[in-house]
Amino acid sequence: MPESFRKNITVYAGSADHLKQVYLDAAWLLGETLAKQGRTLVFGAGKTGLMGAVADGALAAGGKTVGVINDELNLPHLAHAGLSELEILPDIHTRQARMTQLADGIIALPGGFGTFAELFEALTWAQIGLHNKPVGLLNVAGYFDPLVAMIEKAIEENYIYPEHRGLFYVTDDPALLLALLDGFTPSNGINRWVERP
Repeated sequence: MPESFRKNITVYAGSADHLKQVYLDAAWLLGETLAKQGRTLVFGAGKTGLMGAVADGALAAGGKTVGVINDELNLPHLAHAGLSELEILPDIHTRQARMTQLADGIIALPGGFGTFAELFEALTWAQIGLHNKPVGLLNVAGYFDPLVAMIEKAIEENYIYPEHRGLFYVTDDPALLLALLDGFTPSNGINRWVERP
């Protein structure tokens, strides 16, 4: 394995019901790809929606899955019962911090408020130097196009420094996205938000 191989990949993903099959298939493929590449899936331990699909894809391919869930959501109709490991934490904030701590790299699948919150927390923490882990958006069916456009607008209006655009990658190909995460190196000006030279 290359020295830059990122073993533990934390995946944020929507857990809603009644999702289009194209999203479920993409989540399954990501999980399968992680497993076939010898990586560990770290995720929110859900069994529904894309959360369940990414875990099932990894498990079907013999991969290791680590679920991290908080007490309030550790319910039989929400939590995946077949994971390699399960960590139960007292609250959602501790859960999120633990998922970031375990990660060597982070991938966001399509999702809603929870996925957006996790994604932007990871990017914010990188921006202020709390971690230097790369983030990827698996842009299934162009789902993240409007979000990326909003980030580009924020850069244009000086709310985000241009070098922080390099904190994340966007592609619809899971194998390519993982390769991009492996090749990530922080830009020279990554601490400018804090240092304000």
